[in-house]
Amino acid sequence: MEYFGEDGHPRHTRVAASEPLSAAERSAVAGDGDVVPIVRNGPVGSKADVVFIGDGYTAAQQEDFHADVRAKWAEVSAVEPYASYRHLFNVWAVDAHSRQSGVSGDPASGVRKDTALGSAFFCDGIERLLCVDTHKVEAYARKAADPDLVIVLANSAKYGGAGYNDITSPSGYDGIATASSDNAQSSQVVVHETGHSLGKLADEYWYDEYGTYTGAEPWESNISKLTAAQLSAQQKKWYRWIGRTSPDGGTVGAYQGGGYHPRGLYRPTDNSLMRTLGREFNLPGREAMIAGFHRHASVVTGRTPTDSAVRRGQRITVEARDGVRLRWYVDGRAARKGADARTVTPRSLGVPADGRAHTVTVRARDTTRAVRDPGLRGLLTGELTWHVTR
Repeated sequence: MEYFGEDGHPRHTRVAASEPLSAAERSAVAGDGDVVPIVRNGPVGSKADVVFIGDGYTAAQQEDFHADVRAKWAEVSAVEPYASYRHLFNVWAVDAHSRQSGVSGDPASGVRKDTALGSAFFCDGIERLLCVDTHKVEAYARKAADPDLVIVLANSAKYGGAGYNDITSPSGYDGIATASSDNAQSSQVVVHETGHSLGKLADEYWYDEYGTYTGAEPWESNISKLTAAQLSAQQKKWYRWIGRTSPDGGTVGAYQGGGYHPRGLYRPTDNSLMRTLGREFNLPGREAMIAGFHRHASVVTGRTPTDSAVRRGQRITVEARDGVRLRWYVDGRAARKGADARTVTPRSLGVPADGRAHTVTVRARDTTRAVRDPGLRGLLTGELTWHVTR
């Protein structure tokens, strides 16, 4: 597990795995857990679906939970590249009714609360480490149709949180983030953890006692055994960004220390969000995050359903962010009109009134300069097709 001290620097520890749920616990969860839409930007499956599960909220406090989800998501989605890609996300709240309000360990270690997910500070004796019962989290999370990112929001103003980085859920999400509802800094914990779950980014901090790294080249895109000169010469990892000014400050290069080792591994910038809370993602990190968003969300979404035929004069409407280029096709051939249009009719694109069946297709390409790797740019394309009747 990953947790964060009050200085904003992350640390790691290991905690005992949660016990499997008993029959009574499974029954209790089955009878609980309404799913409430908070932000809806498109159909499930076409968007990245963020699932917040509340803990330490009584039945009478569920509206407070929903308000806290809105506030926390506003904080998270204000951070780049979330801010530029807000439309890619749906946000859902899963109500979990606790018998008592608040969570264990708040404000002191001796405080115990009876809550739905067992949230507790002072986990493993560490005050800021906020643990949960991961089996209960899974049971509630899978009530949502397609959980891509799971965040447990604990009813507390105490600073703290955690990231369960070694969890791969059968429901589809990787990892669990925990955070306090009423502490502004806790949103940074969430954003950092999504660097792991969505961006597949490594931590860029280290422990002196880990010494020199001597293993194989790491698979993560933001740490490497190679120096800046070697990255450029071999055209590896973040070489396309070397020399560019990064939003977290300074210039992209290869800075020694990262992946928990002070020597033998390099990171792209001196002090990004993957090293210290309150910072920005660096340029390679933003690239990885945008690609991660698109592993779950389509570049273009149809407001007009594609599973039923449209008429020649009927409007077809799609949604895509600014900077996404659209090209329209009739029966596989590029239409002369409609480039970048978000609303068209088959007639305006040139579908003839010949009584025959035709198809209309839109192909989308996100032209952002924040993604340079051709291997990732393939994630930033998409297409939709409609069948046209007379």
